[in-house]
Amino acid sequence: MPDIRRARGFDLARALGHGARLFAFSLIIATSVSAVAQAPVPRAPEGASTIAAPRNAVTADRQMVVAANPLAADAGRQILRQGGSAVDAAIAMQMVLNLVEPQSSGIGGGGFVLHYGAERKRVDAYDGRETAPAKATADMFLDAEGKPLAFNEAALGGHAVGVPGVLRMLELAHDEHGRLPWARLFEPAMRLALDGFPISPRLAKQIADTPQLKEFAATRAYFFDADGNPKPAGTRLTNPDLAETFRVIANGGAQAFYNGGLARAVARAVRETGKGGKLTADDLKNYRALKREAVCGAYRQLKICGMGPPSSGGIAVLQAMTILERFDLRGLQPNSAPAVHLIAEATKLAFADRNRYLADPEFEQIPVERLTDRKYLAGRAKLVNAERASGRAEPGRVATRASRAADTLSELPATSHLSVVDVAGNAVAFTTSIERAFGSYVMTRGFLLNNQMTDFALRPRDGDVPNINRVEPGKRPRSSMAPTIVLDRESRLVAALGSPGGPRIIPYVVQTLVASIDWNMDAQRAVALPHAVSMNNGTIELERDTSLAGLAADLKALGHEVTLNHQTSGLSLIQVVRRQGQTRLVGGADPRREGEALGD
Repeated sequence: MPDIRRARGFDLARALGHGARLFAFSLIIATSVSAVAQAPVPRAPEGASTIAAPRNAVTADRQMVVAANPLAADAGRQILRQGGSAVDAAIAMQMVLNLVEPQSSGIGGGGFVLHYGAERKRVDAYDGRETAPAKATADMFLDAEGKPLAFNEAALGGHAVGVPGVLRMLELAHDEHGRLPWARLFEPAMRLALDGFPISPRLAKQIADTPQLKEFAATRAYFFDADGNPKPAGTRLTNPDLAETFRVIANGGAQAFYNGGLARAVARAVRETGKGGKLTADDLKNYRALKREAVCGAYRQLKICGMGPPSSGGIAVLQAMTILERFDLRGLQPNSAPAVHLIAEATKLAFADRNRYLADPEFEQIPVERLTDRKYLAGRAKLVNAERASGRAEPGRVATRASRAADTLSELPATSHLSVVDVAGNAVAFTTSIERAFGSYVMTRGFLLNNQMTDFALRPRDGDVPNINRVEPGKRPRSSMAPTIVLDRESRLVAALGSPGGPRIIPYVVQTLVASIDWNMDAQRAVALPHAVSMNNGTIELERDTSLAGLAADLKALGHEVTLNHQTSGLSLIQVVRRQGQTRLVGGADPRREGEALGD
């Protein structure tokens, strides 16, 4: 197809000529009775989950989008209605999310895209993960005594900023799968940035819960009023700086971000934090997004495809599902103690391998084929006792060239996910992040910069053994993001899904796949299901204030340690349902956030 990504003549008058669609948000907290006492739980980095009132799944005949904010979902549907592809809609939604959900993702961060092409029945994977600056060092997060910095100290400021990758990745995907001109995809976000939009309840709570934002002039001016008070929900917010940034990128392509005034502005903002930020304009100039092979495997007559390294999500999800295939989950009550136990035991084994073997494949030998081999996983499945918890799992025996120490660091859940199916049947599952809420707190030209450098191991060695996920120049930190595409035996699309949530993304996606495939739940029921999370850290986390909390006693009887906490997922799922010669799309948006599914 012709190279339309550098289409000139972005029509600012056209962008301003339409009124922005504004949404009033209201959240109704669902109540439930817990059977056990609930100890205080530290605030999650992306805020506690607030479960909205029950809603029905959304159905459509032709096309559908699901995003974590209604304004973003509306932008994606606009693009589809203009004849855009799934990739086109995803780009438009990302730009709007950068504006209305800035704490979670944006052009100052990175992400991973899975694309399903209906004509070729092929899944392509795109890697836009951030990279470490050229001047980064393995010991950059150690103090004068050689001890790792506290996470909040390491994550705050320019030294935590990795080279952003999301724009290069989206442009690469657009070159291959876009239909509309690149510039047009920025119009919905530009209209909102200039006309203004209401601060949502979720964003308002995040601002109020993050007073450290006032330590940086740009974030203080944007998120707080003249008296230093956090701007409340409903406040009309404009961002002309971001509108201008979008104008430059719309007319100049991603190159305008990575080589020029914007690149220099990013490097200057990193340098001026005074915390030894290492990112330079040359780091941006040299960044490359990569097209990788998706990681796919069979599950009950279906094929599950995910993102390979440097993300751990695809392999870990596939491992857990392959282990679970040995068990009759269909015969178990959804979210019963036996079902939660089996899923927890499977994800523990996946996390053991994840921590030991997964990192950037350009720097480490990653045994992908061995880790996803069905014979190997059949042996791992034999370690699961349906009647008793096994305790902490050990990694399997997998040969690699060099000895590496496991990295058990857990990244924080400030991320977003969107799913799209277009009229041609193409699909996108796109997980995007700036790491923790508001990233590094460094803001320039209207957008926040990531703190993805703290997704590397803060401690570079375990004794004499290098950590597999240590900092190295140009390296991509390990991620848990798990955009997922499901296909049937004829390689037709069955589902597109994913979630934010840091390392909890993996059990969130596993549970949603089980709910959709084994328990035959529609998309909305599947994403709303209360969460149980096991990450091989010695405990099962049950989502507090849900019916699942009542399983604590039964799970303890099986030998599990149990804690209750909030589970801030943000699942979005689109199912393709084929019955009696008809095909329908069924969408669900996680009620723990402000998301929406929209279709035609």
